[in-house]
Order: sequence, then structure tokens, then C-alpha cells
Amino acid sequence: MQNSSYRRSSWTPYLILAVCLAAVGGLLFGHDTGVISGALLYLKGQFKLDSSLQEAVTATVLVGAVCGAAVGGKASDMVGRRTMLIVFGILFFIGSGGTAVSMNVPWLFAGRFVVGFSIGGASLLAPLYIAEISPRDIRGGLVFLQQVAITLGIFVAYLLDYGFGTLSSSWGWRAMFAIGVVPAAILFLGMFVMPESPRFLIGKKREDEARGVLEKVRGETGKAIDDDIRQVRSKVQSRGSLADLARPELRLAVTVGVGLAIFQQITGINTIIYYAPTILQKVGTTGSGNLAAILGGAEIAAVNFLATIVVVPLVDRVGRRVLLIGGMVIMALSLGALGVALMLPNVLSTAPWVVIALLMLYVIGFAIGLGPVFWLMISEIYPLRVRGLSMSIATIANWAANLVVALTFLSLFQAIGRSGTFFLYAILTVGAIAFAYFLVPETKGKGLEEIEDMWEERAGVNDQRPPKGREPGTNPAAG
Repeated sequence: MQNSSYRRSSWTPYLILAVCLAAVGGLLFGHDTGVISGALLYLKGQFKLDSSLQEAVTATVLVGAVCGAAVGGKASDMVGRRTMLIVFGILFFIGSGGTAVSMNVPWLFAGRFVVGFSIGGASLLAPLYIAEISPRDIRGGLVFLQQVAITLGIFVAYLLDYGFGTLSSSWGWRAMFAIGVVPAAILFLGMFVMPESPRFLIGKKREDEARGVLEKVRGETGKAIDDDIRQVRSKVQSRGSLADLARPELRLAVTVGVGLAIFQQITGINTIIYYAPTILQKVGTTGSGNLAAILGGAEIAAVNFLATIVVVPLVDRVGRRVLLIGGMVIMALSLGALGVALMLPNVLSTAPWVVIALLMLYVIGFAIGLGPVFWLMISEIYPLRVRGLSMSIATIANWAANLVVALTFLSLFQAIGRSGTFFLYAILTVGAIAFAYFLVPETKGKGLEEIEDMWEERAGVNDQRPPKGREPGTNPAAG
């Protein structure tokens, strides 16, 4: 049940500062995702990279991200969310600088691995930290700011790629990577003056510190703070383990998190982001020059950023499921239409803008739903005792799926053709819609501890009877 002391929360200056600094973790993610798309056009000449080595340069980051995600969640349960965000910020600083001064392919790969390790960890810790520090009724919009930071990072990276692309081929790509040290420095220096997650502090029996953080974040004192601490304390148990994830009340939560993680990637988004300039060159929508292709990719990234901003105030009003499913419907329709358009040579010769428009529509659908909702959901749906571990598993699945897609896209493009590739992504998106419709619950307006109660009720843990007649989209914890 919702506490009687609950009232509408406000965006206090201290809360906004903490959230914005944590969201810089998303900016790192976005910057690297965007920068590689332009840098590849120059790296392949500098280091004589064929298609396989180009895929390997991208994949090295993703292998690092899987490792970073594997370490980040468990480490954050032991030493804290804030501490690990600082660590990953420092690693991104080192990795970006190291990549920029690469003198050979092994050096390049080593720098890219360190960058990947850092964004793998930061990608799960930024939404985790934000979710745990935010009031329930504005949590969705605040966690969405991490996705805004990701899309901003992608867009800015494209603009930097375009600007640095005017330099000599041997210096332009170095500048593209080197600029990543700026957001990395902001993250690790900024988090030094930010508080630890209050839920982590309560789990470590440091309730006085947690009370101080909540009072600063909420801008209030008294019974409401005491009630929140009491509710969190009631859910704190011994540190969670992998065995806990097999418990009846957590099986569906794990399935939802891992399923959304995989679908977010296999529906094709990062093939568009990583390879947008390459795609635009291959389908003939831009000139053959690198700068023209990068500029076309920047236009797509701008749409991604703007669409994400527009949806931020909606998530706590219309809910997660509506945005998730609605966005994926747009994705499926645009992918299908793109497949049809690429089958018609006359379309490419007479109206190449159709392809760009459909790519933009697809990105809008992703920005509305599957992009931000996935990161929000996995920060909400797990109990405190296994939250870091569970988010780690979901993030590993996300980056592993990202790796598979990145390694296979160019080969898939050649094997089944342009149309076949986008038809395949359309079919997978339809599968994602069905998954979300039947399994993903609505979490709008629920406290994190109430969401834990929801899973227990569905599994019949509270009363030892399995719940009946419960639809995935209903709100069993609301009262």
C-alpha cells in the first residue's frame, strides 16, 4: 500500500544536480557509441582495416562492456553506487586518451577495451543510482534523463566527427576519441561531491547518513523520511546471490529484465547508430564522401535526441508499458517499410530521402519506448538485496546481444541483402511487442519496495497461494 504520508514530490536543486552528474555516465555511453561511426571511416584507411577488422574494433568495446557490466553490479553492492561511478569515470578517461594516441592495431584494441569496460559499468550504475535516489512519482522522468544524456552524447559525437573530419586523416580520428576525456572528468570529479545512494546506505546500516541524503534530496524532514527509511529497512536482508534469482518471486523479474535487454539490441538500433554513415553510403542516400555520410548520421542522431527529450515528461503520466509498446509498433512499421523501400531501385534513385525519413521514424520509435524504458525498468523491478547483481545480469545480456549484432551486421547486410536485413529486424520487433504485452508490468507510481511486493504477490509468496486473474499490466500494489 502507498504510505499515507506520501505527497507529490518536487525537483529540488540538489536532486537535479545529483541526477545530472550521474547521467553523465550515459553521456560516456552515447559519446563512444556515436564517435566510432565516424572514426571508422578514417581508421580503416589509417590501419588498413577490412570489414572483419572494422567489426572487431566495434566489438572490442562491447566485449569490454560485458566485462564491465559483470563487475559493476556486484561491486556496487559491496562498495557503493557512487564509488563505482567514480572508478568507471577514471577508466573512461584513461581509455579515451589511450585510444586517441594509438600507434598500431593492438594498441587501438586495448584502448577500446578499457573504454568498453567503463561504459559497461557506467551504463548500469547511472540508472541504478538515479532510481535509488529519486522520489517514486518523478523517478521515471529522472531515470529517463540518463537516456537523454546517451542520445545527447551520440548527437554531439556526430557533430564532433563532422568537425574533426576536416582535419588530416591521421589527426581527425584521434581528436574524435580524445574529446571523450572531458565528460569522463566531469563524471569522476562531480561524483566526488555527491552523496551515496540512500538505499545502499540503509542496506549497510548507515541510516543516519541515509536520512541526511534523503532530507537534502527531498528538501523535507520528518515523518515522510522516517516512513521511507522504515519501508526500505523492512526489505533489507542478507546480501543477495545468484541462487536468490531462482526464487519464485524473482523469476519473472529476471525474465523481463533479460528479455528487454536482448530485444533492445536485436531489433537493430545500434546497427543504425554504429553504422549509419556506412549504411547511408551503401544505400546511396548520400554522396560518397565521408563528411556527407557523417552529416546524414548526425541528422538521425539529432532526431533521436529530440524525441527522447519530448518523452521525458510523459513517462510518469502515461506509464512505461504504453510508451514501450507504442514505440515498438512504430519501430516495426518503419523497419517493414524500409525493407520494402530498399527493394525498389526507383525509390533510391528518385527519392533517397524516403530511406532517411524511415530511419528517423524508426529512431523516434526507439527513443519513445525500448531505448529509455529498458534502462528504467531494470532499475525498478529488482529487490534491493539483488538489485546490483540483477542489473548486472540484464546489462551483460544487453551488451552481449549488442556484440552479436555488431559482429554480424555487415556480414548479414551482404548475405541476405539490404531489404532482408531490415525485414528480419521488423520480425524480431514484432516478437518484442508480444513479449512486452504479455510479461512486462506497469511500475508507474510505485515505490521500489512496492514493486518488490508486487512480484511476491504474483508468486503467492505473501499468502502461499498463487494469484489468479492478474494481468501483467495491472497494478496489484496500488491501493
